[in-house]
Parts: sequence; structure tokens; C-alpha cells
Amino acid sequence: MQQREWRQIEDWIEKQQIGRWQAEASMAEFTSWRIGGPARLMVWPETEEKCAALLQYCSEQGAALRFLGSGTNLLVADEGVEAVVVHTGTLRRMEWSDKEVLAGAGLPLAQLSRAAADRSLKGLEFAIGIPGSLGGALVMNAGAYDGQMSDLVLEVRVMDKTGQTRVLTEQELGYSYRESRLKHTDLLILSGRLQLKAGNQEESLALMKEYLEARRQKQPLELPNGGSVFRNPSGGGAGRYIEQAGLKGLQIGKAQISPKHANFIVNLGGAKAAEVRALMDRAQKEVAEKFGVILESEVICWR
Repeated sequence: MQQREWRQIEDWIEKQQIGRWQAEASMAEFTSWRIGGPARLMVWPETEEKCAALLQYCSEQGAALRFLGSGTNLLVADEGVEAVVVHTGTLRRMEWSDKEVLAGAGLPLAQLSRAAADRSLKGLEFAIGIPGSLGGALVMNAGAYDGQMSDLVLEVRVMDKTGQTRVLTEQELGYSYRESRLKHTDLLILSGRLQLKAGNQEESLALMKEYLEARRQKQPLELPNGGSVFRNPSGGGAGRYIEQAGLKGLQIGKAQISPKHANFIVNLGGAKAAEVRALMDRAQKEVAEKFGVILESEVICWR
């Protein structure tokens, strides 16, 4: 698209009062890896209705669309993306009905986990230390400590790029280990309805404290990272295979396979997406050669 066409979209966003927007927004500021070039335009729609109008207008104008939550498990190219990035941070509704909750895609997963425990509801304790928002967790079927989102999901409300909404049932989502049909669509996640169980507040809080401490002990939370880089293959953890391949601590530029946990790649300060991808490629190549194991990436790459 030409500069004047982008200016036209910006003018329309202002006139329609869609919400806050930023041109040439540095994706490094909006991803947990702190890596990535600029997005041509980032927009925070104030409501679902304004989001629908934005998607419809951008599609009519031929502008590429990308959807962003908390930016975890996301690696953005150093060149950035020539697209309108729709940020879901304003979609934070949380409505409780008995043991069910309807939660917005932009709601931080840890906040939802704590809210459930405060209501003496169990099932979301595993999510307390998972960085990111509900939308990404629903797409990736995020999980930890023998729990995962698919154990709880009743339905997910989505919006297509024409602004039309629909509800997908549990059966339509096609959940499996770190996988869903949502990963292979261009749908924007608006909200999810989850089913929890009656629990005990003190027990849930104690379990969450245990999970958080385990993460602090085992994961390199002190440095920017994108979470687990590879899915755990059957027969062993991805980090163990990478470590046994002799790659733990390997550094390319300012990116490093963490000496603390080999399934994490950390940004030592100023790392490039190309350096992270080089480490990922190296890990996949050497683990395959030495153990015959194919490591599958959990990372979503924007190029």
C-alpha cells in the first residue's frame, strides 16, 4: 500500500473514533521477547463494535491485518510487518455465572486464574504463571502442570476479517496438545466461556504459589523470552534433548539458549529475530541428527 493509503486509514480511525492508534509501532515494545521491527499501524479498538468496523474497513482497503494479545510466544521479524495490528488489550470483560466465566481475549491469564481462586473455583491454577492473555491461550491450547485450556473451554467467540462474529463450540475448536484449529485461521478471538469446578480457595492459592515458585526456580524469568520454544515430543522434554545435544548456553549474537532451561531462548539485550531463528534451526537440526527427534516449534513467527 502507498503512504497516502495508510494516511487514509489513519484519518478514518480518527474520524470514527475507533480507539488509540500508533503508526510505526515498535513490536519490540509489545512482545515478551522484546524483539521485532515496526508495525505499520497498531490500533486498540475500544469496543467489539468498533473492532468490527475497523476489520471491515481495512479489508475493504486491502490492508493486511494481524491480531495481537500480550505478545508471548511471538517472534516478529527485524524488518517489522506492513500491516494493521489489532491489539486486543481493551477486551477484558469478566462475567461470572455460577461455575462459568465469560472472559475477554485481552484478559491476562494470571488475572483470570486469581479471580477464579478468589471465588473458590478450581481448574485454572495451572495458568497462574503462564504469561500472556486469554486469547493467545485459547489459540495455543496453553497448559502446564497437567492442565490445559481445552479442559475448561465450552465455546469461543470469534470475528472474521469482514467483522462478522460467530461462536465456536468445543468440538469445532479441534483441540490437541498445544494445538487448535484456531491456529490455522485468520480469526480474531473476542472471548471464551470456561467451565470450572467448585474448589477451596486456600488450596487453590497454595497450589498457585507452588507453581509460581517452580517456575522461578526452573525458568529464566529474569530475561526477556518467548516462553517454551518447542513442544515436548513424546518420550522426553524438548529442553532435555537440546541439553543432551550440547547446546545449552549456546549464544548467537545477543540471543542465547538459556543455561537455566534449554527450551527457552533469552534476549541478552538487543537480540535480533534472525539470531533467535538461527538458534531454533540449530537446535532442530542437531536434535534430529543425534536423536532422530523432530522438535516442533511453539513459536508464532510474523514476517
